[in-house]
Amino acid sequence: MNPITTLEPKPKSNVVVSWTGGKDGCLSCYRAMSDGFNVTHLLNFRDTKKKGSHTINPKLLSAQMQATGIPSILTDFVSYEQEFKKVVQELNDNNAAIEGAVFGHIQTHDNLVDRICNDLGVKLIMPLWKRNSEQIISDLVDSGFKTIIVSVKAGLLGKEWLGRTIDHKFVRDLHRYNSAIDPCGEDGEFHTFVIDGPLFRHRLKIVESEKILEDGYWFLDVSQFEVEEK
Repeated sequence: MNPITTLEPKPKSNVVVSWTGGKDGCLSCYRAMSDGFNVTHLLNFRDTKKKGSHTINPKLLSAQMQATGIPSILTDFVSYEQEFKKVVQELNDNNAAIEGAVFGHIQTHDNLVDRICNDLGVKLIMPLWKRNSEQIISDLVDSGFKTIIVSVKAGLLGKEWLGRTIDHKFVRDLHRYNSAIDPCGEDGEFHTFVIDGPLFRHRLKIVESEKILEDGYWFLDVSQFEVEEK
């Protein structure tokens, strides 16, 4: 199954979005909605046995998803693939009529998501697939999303990058620091969290946080936040 990169949906075609809280899934969701898809649910899957570079305070992530106003499902998993298929199948058993799944992948994991969508019999939608990383960052900022860095790979980026807002100066500053780092962090150099943007009915404000080194990554451990009116 070839991923859909140039989107030609039927009017109001129902889709779900794979959501981690970061820029890629968020921008992909926005693009899918802009192209006429009806996003019925945001899906987040959490591996409770492993703390990785994508780990976000569950309360913060839940508040972020609620701030979009889109129905959300947050669930734990042993197998991401099995849990994703189970959730979509259950939605369709309850007449959700899901016809596609949106993923924020740029260069990796296409075999996994292709297999998931094939087994479910739904369209694979990857709006950012094989796109230029610098252009993605430019589109993200131009679209009005406010995104911060919440984890960095120690040895490549210092803890001073934690909490940094991704703006039009970000790519230039990143290249000056280390030109080998992909502007989207596609090789796991850093991970992001979106706190505001055109998808959001409310914005998030980080009030208290701590920078923690764990398993080779610096994390911005957010302990207190606020949800603000826009």
